[in-house]
Amino acid sequence: MSLYRSVRAVTGASGDGHIDWGAVTEAAKAVTDPGTVDVSAAERRAYAADVGDARDEVRTVTTLAFDLPERVEVQNRHHWLDANVETFERVMAPLGEQMGAMPGLARVVNTGTMAFTLSFLAEHVLGQYDPLLLADGEEHALYFVRPNIRRAADSLDVEYERFRRWIAFHEVTHAAEFGAAPWLSTHLETAMEEAIDTLTSGGIDRESLGQLDTTMTAVEGYAELVMDRAFDAEYADLRRKIENRRQGRGPVQTLVRRLLGLSVKRRQYERGKAFFETVVDRQGMTAAARAWDDPESLPTAAELDDPDAWLARVV
Repeated sequence: MSLYRSVRAVTGASGDGHIDWGAVTEAAKAVTDPGTVDVSAAERRAYAADVGDARDEVRTVTTLAFDLPERVEVQNRHHWLDANVETFERVMAPLGEQMGAMPGLARVVNTGTMAFTLSFLAEHVLGQYDPLLLADGEEHALYFVRPNIRRAADSLDVEYERFRRWIAFHEVTHAAEFGAAPWLSTHLETAMEEAIDTLTSGGIDRESLGQLDTTMTAVEGYAELVMDRAFDAEYADLRRKIENRRQGRGPVQTLVRRLLGLSVKRRQYERGKAFFETVVDRQGMTAAARAWDDPESLPTAAELDDPDAWLARVV
């Protein structure tokens, strides 16, 4: 790793856009240890088995009809960076087009900020279901960042194979949501585009941002619920250890996670799961799956805190 090479890439950011994405990739990789992805054929088969078993169990628990993405990749951190730089560049392209040419200093600051963000995420993401938003014609993908999964399992003092399988179940649940609701990607893309359009005009589209937050709260909450019910082994100790780890983070990492909005993601997990647990307690898993019928079936922000109102409206 080389901080000097990272700084040099950022300060050398060029072009007419608001971000030099080539420099983002170079700078982020320079300060990110890729880790190894030199795994045996047996371990690759184990990943495939975990994903296949998760698909079968999630189908049984949810009754949702879905298929796995064709792209299921065991990655190192640099692989994850490559995939996600492409996603961020694609999602933020409309903002760049609206802003036009940027002064050099602003481009350097934007490039450095994005490189720092992606480097931090690359060190911490365990698995990712990637709906490839705004990527016309491309299949969705499923990533497992093996060095992070291995490191997390060691730090939590849990068996790697069991922890890896738990992560697979969580990510496959996201595949179930997007597979059973083909409208979901478009729904998210529309809200993102509307928010970006308003931002380029100097305003804040609180309605679109609220819609994004509400949708992702439902997505993350349902995944947490299904993961618990579909996983075919004990998991209470895994949740407890992860929660203890979150609470034990140092002040610098806590601050960074707040600045990147990761604390919001945790609240989405908790709020969404509480909503769906109440729905299931009232009327079962089939009723919970109705959230993916169409965009109008998603819970509203108010209904997330009042599951009975959602049940009365949708079920």
